[in-house]
Amino acid sequence: MAELSAFNFRPGSSVLHGLDVRFKLIFLVLISFTSLKAYTVALSVLTLVLVTALMHSGLSLKSILKTFRYVVVLLAFIFVTRALSTPGSVVVEFKAISITREGIYYGVMICWRLVIVILTGLSFVLTTRPSEIKAAVEWALNPFPFIPAKRIATMMSLMVRFLPVIIDQAKETADAQRARGIENRKNPVYRLGKLGIPLMRRTFERADKLAVAMEARCYSENRTDPVLSSGIMDWIALCGVVCLCLVIISA
Repeated sequence: MAELSAFNFRPGSSVLHGLDVRFKLIFLVLISFTSLKAYTVALSVLTLVLVTALMHSGLSLKSILKTFRYVVVLLAFIFVTRALSTPGSVVVEFKAISITREGIYYGVMICWRLVIVILTGLSFVLTTRPSEIKAAVEWALNPFPFIPAKRIATMMSLMVRFLPVIIDQAKETADAQRARGIENRKNPVYRLGKLGIPLMRRTFERADKLAVAMEARCYSENRTDPVLSSGIMDWIALCGVVCLCLVIISA
């Protein structure tokens, strides 16, 4: 059986589990945009709050750190690009390549903000059922008459459900390639191709099977969604998040 990843919904009785999904969707947007204006102290506070919320929701610190192995290459690429492209006081210089102090600082800030966004999205997916996400997205898009709310909501729900499957397939493919000694090849492009091509093929095959299964069962966008209801705890949490965001922006 596949290992339960951090991107799977986990039932629980935490505060985040009990909040209305519409409020959690608003929190996701507010915190993600606020992190773009945050710096060291504010980012530290956001990181502490989000890690504490994830651990309270049933995810261990080891699992949180393990999740970031999927994005460490992207974060490293962003950091290096920023460190090499930002003008300022040179720290390291080799021929035409120079790393500046300002580049290192802004590279760390950008990567840290991306970590905040990932932690926020992880807390949302971890504590929210895919059916509730579909209902919340449809609720958010209903006021716009020219947007197919039901179709987009269905796509979002399928994407959330399919993400853990892709991660499991990536792990299985990597284990199979490792057993064949692919990691001993020094060419990173060759190793990436041997991992990426089979993974894409298996992902598309799985998607085709899912589409055929949905058609065979006469799947329709017009389904009965879970009833969304809010309570006093949702409004208290909204006030807390709004106040936190205002303090960060004004700091």
